[in-house]
Formats: sequence, structure tokens, C-alpha cells
Amino acid sequence: MNSRTSDDYSEDRKVPRVSVVKSFEESEELKKGIHITEKSVDDKSRVIRRIRNQNQFREEDVSNLVDPVSEFMYEKVSTMTLEEGLQILADTVEYHDDDVNFPAQTMKKITGLLSGEGRDQDPEGHDLDVKIEAALVKYHSPYPEVRAICDPFDDPTIPVETIRAYVLGTIWVCIGSFVNTFFNQRQPSLRIQSTVIQLLLYPCGKVAERLPSWSFTFRGNRYCTNPGPWTHKEQMLVTTMVNIAAGSSNFMGYVLTMTLDTFFGMKYLNFGFIFLMNFSTLFFGFGLAGLLRKWVIYPVKGMWSFTVWPTILPTLALNRALLLPEAKSSVHGWTMTRYKFFFVMLVASFFYFFFPNYIFKVLSTFNWTTWIAPQNTNLAIITGSYLGLGYNPITTFDWAVINYSSPLVVPFFSLLNRYLGMFLSGILLIALYWRNYKWTGYLPINSNDVFDSNGHEYNISRVTVAGGNLIDLKGYRNYSPPYMSIGNLISSGASFSVYTLSFTYILLTERRIIWQALKGFWLQIRNPKRHNLASYEDPISKIMAKYPEVPDWWYAIVFVIALVFGIVGVTVYPTDTPVWSILVIVALSVAMLVPTALIFAVTGYQLGMNNLAVIVTGYMVPGNAMANMICRVYGYNIDDQAEDFISDLKMGHYSKLPPRAVFRAQMLATFIQTLVTIGTTKFLIASVSDLCSVTQIDRFVCSFPRSLYADTIMFGLVGPERMFNSLYPALKYCFLIGFVAAIACWLLRMYFPRYLKYVHPVLIISGVNRWGGSYNLSYYTPGLFAGFAFSWHIKRHYLAWWVKYNYLLTSGLSAGIAFSGIVIFLTLQYTKTKFNWWGNTIISSGVDFKRAAALYEVPEGGFGVKIGDFQ
Repeated sequence: MNSRTSDDYSEDRKVPRVSVVKSFEESEELKKGIHITEKSVDDKSRVIRRIRNQNQFREEDVSNLVDPVSEFMYEKVSTMTLEEGLQILADTVEYHDDDVNFPAQTMKKITGLLSGEGRDQDPEGHDLDVKIEAALVKYHSPYPEVRAICDPFDDPTIPVETIRAYVLGTIWVCIGSFVNTFFNQRQPSLRIQSTVIQLLLYPCGKVAERLPSWSFTFRGNRYCTNPGPWTHKEQMLVTTMVNIAAGSSNFMGYVLTMTLDTFFGMKYLNFGFIFLMNFSTLFFGFGLAGLLRKWVIYPVKGMWSFTVWPTILPTLALNRALLLPEAKSSVHGWTMTRYKFFFVMLVASFFYFFFPNYIFKVLSTFNWTTWIAPQNTNLAIITGSYLGLGYNPITTFDWAVINYSSPLVVPFFSLLNRYLGMFLSGILLIALYWRNYKWTGYLPINSNDVFDSNGHEYNISRVTVAGGNLIDLKGYRNYSPPYMSIGNLISSGASFSVYTLSFTYILLTERRIIWQALKGFWLQIRNPKRHNLASYEDPISKIMAKYPEVPDWWYAIVFVIALVFGIVGVTVYPTDTPVWSILVIVALSVAMLVPTALIFAVTGYQLGMNNLAVIVTGYMVPGNAMANMICRVYGYNIDDQAEDFISDLKMGHYSKLPPRAVFRAQMLATFIQTLVTIGTTKFLIASVSDLCSVTQIDRFVCSFPRSLYADTIMFGLVGPERMFNSLYPALKYCFLIGFVAAIACWLLRMYFPRYLKYVHPVLIISGVNRWGGSYNLSYYTPGLFAGFAFSWHIKRHYLAWWVKYNYLLTSGLSAGIAFSGIVIFLTLQYTKTKFNWWGNTIISSGVDFKRAAALYEVPEGGFGVKIGDFQ
């Protein structure tokens, strides 16, 4: 929370100042502004116990009182007056009243302290609690999950940007980029997350600190290969590098779509084109993130300060567990250290994953309802895990599936909003499917493929000219329009409406904050030497203001160079893509980045720009598949990469890393990733047989490239004008529906804020957008259960346990399945070692696994618009 007076709040929020309860206003102690009593100051041990108790440790469980955070907070508490503490808490109630991430039990406690609850029985203890709670908010963080991973002080002398850090970072970026790019096309994907690489990085750092040391002087600065013990800041700097490797470049999915015979089969695309485009899209997002970092990284007024960035907290939690000393404590009877807990979860997950992934695959895809009648199409359509919608209460015992929606990381309100959107829209989907709306009853209910009028996979060669870029209108008119499944149709409508909904809703709800950010941006232009953090009063920003900032022109240069590489790529190679179309998509992506990044920061949900780019490009450059894909990759990768880079910058902000060190580390990691992902994709194509087939035995079904291929045919090659006017006219009204829904939701929130606090319309519509592919409710129902258990029940009733172990639990389980998946693939699956028995074959014995069954048989002569009746 920013340290501002209540008058500041009244001025920019136009709401009355939150007053302290009358009994306190008339209190002589308050008027005098008394400090902690001399007795309580002298009894330092007792005060620190109380501080740690309110900072999520139970008083009776604390066995070691000496920890730097408690000592720091003690100094702040001992100098705070009761009047100051009460006003801070009053401001906190006003400031975080509609904050979905602020703990409800903490808010209840603060309101109790303000009302004087318990003061008659223990006035000294009550006043001390007021000051402790106020100090935690003002000098640390209002969020317990942030306090668990972030110190309220900094030591700038700790080594950060060392030679050994860059060497180890380079090695692990190569490894992480290779593994994550290779397994990205698997369903569900197996990833070595940054938390896993942190685990492997830590012993490497400990080994490096024992190596001989050499030093040298360069340009007046002294450099040393081994400056001493491996530090937590070095670890975090390398983590910002490997975090880039943990998110593989999405352009590689486009490469598969362009080059494989399963899709467009454009063989003329060589290394040069792929390098230029991969470099351009990756660094474009990097430059954009830097230019907009002051909008979405540094805390500002209003809801923007609610941006906890939940997706980065597990990484920071693991870093503390590995490198920082831990005070001994018992949390609800648990005495295990964070370090030991992480390794126990990792080992258990490693060995267990052999069962659902190889020995007993039923545990992974528990489509038990379809075993009742394996050939019953209706049953498979409703409950199936492959063909169907997944309406099944128990769908898996596999953490790789349970964790698909990150249930232990993403706030529960976010999980619930998205799940409700998906669950309820699925009922509508069933009703439309049984009515055979737009001939969807002749197609699989939830496929992301494109079909012709006979229900077969759309033959792209019949509607394109030589090269595959442009549409052959004569061939198209003599063949068939492209048809989509009802799941894909519902998903497309939701994806179109969510853009106007999110943009309008954020503008309405955060209009004052956006205006403040614009004024700050203008001040920065007028005074470019002014530090970006000069306006902020929160503890972390004050600390970070001591470090030299990265000049905006550094990011601007990266931005321009990336754009030049992209222009060279599309003009030198036969892409038939006009440069102006890319510039339009770039401008559109920039406009949407701020609201989408804000949604990501608060909810953990990434809202990509790819679907909107498809439609806009379809109108700008009709009948051009390549132009549509290239503009789409800019629309997607710009925002996707920018949000990833922004989250890394926020991680550096929490960890107090010098901004210029983070800039250099990210630049190097991005360039390495550019090269490694290209080589990995080439290896993937050469080594995996039947790649991107829906029945690929090792699950390399390429869900994203298949969706990309389908959308490119419908809205790129055929074009949105034909799709909207001739086949699916309702889709074009989805943009208007999103705009109207945003206004309606804003008005409802204005009049019923208490009841709609946890309702987020963008998340609900994004849940509808989950249909139309290889994923269904069977991938989200188990995540909802896990989220309820940990992010709701345990967090509310056992907050101390949750703070200490939750992020390490998800990190350890994910690390175990990543290691196990790699071992299984290299030793068993890659060598074609089979293990055939009932537990591995029952899941594929019925119509569910084939994913091709439909509700109705295709009539003779086909369905839909007849030849001659469509343009």
C-alpha cells in the first residue's frame, strides 16, 4: 500500500475519509499519540513473538525469535504512535475494500481492531496489535503471500551480476528451452518450470563457489570469477533468465503449422525466415514490456496496487527455501523445513508419475463413465475425456492434468469464475448440438479441426494456389465452405466478445487510475531523467529507487530492431504480407496490452491477442493464409511475451535486483532461446513419428498448431467476410455483445459492489473460450477441487501452513513430473517400449478415444450450403 494520507485518498477517489470509531476519536490516548508502553518496549522478546504471530506464525509454535524481518518490524512498531496505526488501518479498509486478493480474515481482524474489539479486556495488547498490523501493511506488504517471499529491506552489497551467474544461466536457458519446446506439443504439456531449474541451479551455484577464483580488470572495473558464497540474488538473476526458457516461443507452433504436410506444407520456409521472425516476435515483446513497465509493474493508485502477480510467487518462495536461512517453527503441528518439504514432494511425484504416464494410464485419463458402454456415442459426447465435454466428477489422478489450470497458484475466485463460465456454457453447447445448429450435429462436438460438407477433414490443397499462401476462388467454390464444431463455434464467439468486454470494462472500472498513469507518463516525457519510482512511497519502490533505472530508450532500441527484423523477414521471403498490416496489428496489441497485463497480474489469466488479430487481418488482407498467420503471431507473441517479461521484471522488483542487471540477463536469455527453439523444433519434426496426429500414441497432438491451422483456414484463407455473412452471421455480433456486457457489468458492480466483489466478467467469458479444442472439463474439474482445498479452505483456516508450504507443494509436484516425464520419454517411449494391459488399453477401447464420432450421420450429398450458393 502506498503511504499516503487519507486526504489524498479522498481527493482522487472522491469518497469520504474513513474515520476511526467514535470511542477512539474521543480517547485521550489517541489525542496524545502515545507510543508503545515502556514495559512492552523493554520486553522485546514478547513484542517480536506478537509480530511473528500476526505475520502468520502461531505464538506458541515459535522456537527461534531471531530473524531479520521480525527485528526490522520491531523497530517500526516501537516508533509508531497509536494514532498513526489506527489511521493506517482505516485507510487500509477503504483502500482494499474491493480487493479480491486481500485476505478476508485479515480485513475482519482490522475492522475489529478499529471498532475497539477486545480493548476493554486487554488495552495494551489491543494497541500493540493495531501498531503491528499497521506496520506490516505500511512497511512490508498487505498480502501474506507477498510477505512470505519478500523482505522489507535490502543489502545492495550482495553480488548479483557475476560471471558464474551468466555461465550457469546460459547453460540452463539452453536446457530449459530445449525441453519445453520439445514437450510443448504434448497434451498435457510437460514443462521444466523455472522452479524446477532453480532446484537444479542451486547445487551448480554451490559447486561454483568452491572453484578456484580468477580476477581481472576491464574498463576500470574489477571482475572475479568466484566472489564468494552463491547468493540468493545471483540465483534470482539466473532465474529471470531461465524463466524465459520456461515459456517456449509460440512462433515454433506456427512453424509446425506452416511446414508440416499435415497442415500447409510450406517447404520453402528455411532457417533464415524462421530466425528473423522468431527473433522479431520475441524481442518485440521484450521491448514493449520495458516501455510499459511503469504502468503494470510499479504500484500505482487504486486497483493496480492489487496486482499480486500470483504466477511468480512459487518461484520466489523456492528461492527463499533454497538460499535464505529459515527460522525454526511449528505450523499447525508441521515442523518440516521448506527445503525438506520441497524435496519430499519432488521425489514422491517423480516415482508416482510413472503410474499415470506409463504403467497405469487409467489414472491419468479416468474416463470411467465411458467404460459402461464403450460404443455409446451419446455417453461419450457428454462425459468423455477425449471426444466429449468431460462432465465427469472424477476425471484424473494425475498431477499433470490437475495442475493444468495452476490451481495452487491462481486465486480461487479466478478459478471459480472461469470454471462457471465453462460449465454453464457447456449446457448451452449441448442444447445447440442436439438441435443440430449450423449443421454441427454432423461433426464432433468439441473439435478444433475444420471440416468440409461431408464431415471430412478440410482439404486445403483444393482451395489454394501454388505455394499455399493465397486462396483459389474457383477451387473453393467447387469444393466446400469450412465448417466448425459447436465447441469451436462457442469458443470463437467468446474469444471475440472478450476483447471488447475486457477493454471496455477495465477502462470503466479503472478510468481514474489509467488517467493517473497517463499523467505520470507525460511527466516522464517532460523530465526523462526523473526516476520511474520517484512517485511511489511503498517500501519496495523506495528501496529500488536507489538503483540506476534502465533508460526507456534502451527498450525503444530493442523495439525498433525487432520491428526491422520482422519487416525484412516478410519482404525478403514470398509471404505476400504487406508491412502496413503488421504495423496495424502492432498498434492494436499495444492498445490492448495494459488491460490484458492488468488482468494477468490480478487473476493469473493471460488474455492473448491472437484471435482478434486473425479477424482484423482477415479483413485487411483477405484470402492470404501466410499474412494471417504472421499478423497473428505478432498479435499473440507481442502480448504473450510482453506479459512474461513483465512478470520477470516484477519478480526482479520483489527480489531487489538491479534493473539494469535484469535487462542484460533477459537480453542474453532471449537471444539464446531464439536459436535453441529453432533447433529443437527441427529435432521434434525429425524424431517424433505421426507428429500432430490426433491419435499420436505419445500425445504429441499439437493442440495449438491444430487450432492455428483451423483459424487460418476459416478467417485467413476463406476470410471473416465469407464466414460471418454466409455461414456464421451471429459471430460478428459478439464484439457488440462484449461491449454492452461490459457496461452492464460495470453498472451492476457500481450498485452491488459487496455481492459482486468476486465476480469478474472477463474471467467468466474466458471460461467459455476454453471450448473448441482438445481440452474440456476433465482438465479443469480436478483443478477446481484442488483450488478449493488449498487456495480457499486451507488459506482461510490454516493460513500459516498455506504461506509456508503451498507454493513449495505445487513446485515440488511439478518438478517431479517434469523429471519423470523426461526419463520416461527417453528411456521407454522413445525406444518404443510397450506395456499393454487393461489399465493402459481400456481408455482407448471405445468411441471416446477416436474423437471422430458425431451425433448424426452425414446425409447423402453432404450438408450445409450447397455448391453454387456460397461465394
